[in-house]
Amino acid sequence: MGLFILRRTGVMILTALCLTFIVFFLTNLYPNLEKLAKTQGNFRMSDEAVSSWLTNRGYLQPLPVKYGQWLGLLPGWTTEVADGTIGRCIHGAVPAEEAAKAPRRCGILQGDWGYSTVFKEDVSSIIATRLGLTGKLMFWVLVLMIPSALIVGVLAGMREGSITDRSLSTFSILTTATPEYVSGVIFIAVFASSAVGLKWFKGTATSAMESANFENFFLPVLTISLYGMGYIARMTRASMTEVMTAQYIRTARLKGVKFSNIVIKHALRNALIAPFTVIMLQVPWLLNGVVIVETLFNYKGFGWTLVQAAGNNDIELLMAVSVVSVVVVLLTQLISDIGYVYLNPRIRIS
Repeated sequence: MGLFILRRTGVMILTALCLTFIVFFLTNLYPNLEKLAKTQGNFRMSDEAVSSWLTNRGYLQPLPVKYGQWLGLLPGWTTEVADGTIGRCIHGAVPAEEAAKAPRRCGILQGDWGYSTVFKEDVSSIIATRLGLTGKLMFWVLVLMIPSALIVGVLAGMREGSITDRSLSTFSILTTATPEYVSGVIFIAVFASSAVGLKWFKGTATSAMESANFENFFLPVLTISLYGMGYIARMTRASMTEVMTAQYIRTARLKGVKFSNIVIKHALRNALIAPFTVIMLQVPWLLNGVVIVETLFNYKGFGWTLVQAAGNNDIELLMAVSVVSVVVVLLTQLISDIGYVYLNPRIRIS
């Protein structure tokens, strides 16, 4: 097991480097850099002014050099301007004496995530705040989604072909086939709009960032939960159906074991092996898949930050969001593989 984890960790590091380099390459294409220069400077800037602005701020350096500086392997750039000295490791223009005291390397390896050109603050503080808000949303989504999906899947798979099975399977398919932006708009129109008359909840979740309660937080949680619940329920139902037709289940039924004991003591654990992997894969989906819901309900979490960074070409913030997303995806896959090994004795023995 230790060798397996070590090997997977090495693959994760290589994968993270490759993925972040691809994102870095795409965000540093010249059209994106030109858009950044005009957004930060003046939309009527000439081509020469754009080139000068980008050159002074190190954006026109060779791509490997910029990527090495972002990682913290190479010294950061510095440029003398009219107001003083600016640089990658310097926030704003400062005198030359103060610039000399700044660290030479400031990248991910040094814990420096850069400076946001949109929010005008350190990227690390932005990521920590927005990730915490999305983490709160994800927690309540998982609390609602996982138990509901497992109950629906187990009930549907206990008796294949029954009315209960067909009804719950239809419900699962409908929830998975309905995108969040459709169900979210429907929920807002029905339960939060004065036009219909059912003002049970608030149409936005902005106030939930400070103080979450049932009124301002239930609709976004329900919107995300319904979409992910159907997929987990269908996988649980398929796994449960397969287990219920196994030879040892038939033997237990022929011996006269109560049906409830067969389901709980014999079938349930084996039926949850495949859904466990699916549940773990929901975590990275929740982290990045909440973009629509957070934008729709005006909840300024991690997904909302991703939209702002991409729309304004905030390179440092966009790279930080990408790093967090990649790390979460790789870690959840590793945890999923380890958990699958422990749940399935056949893999553990082999």
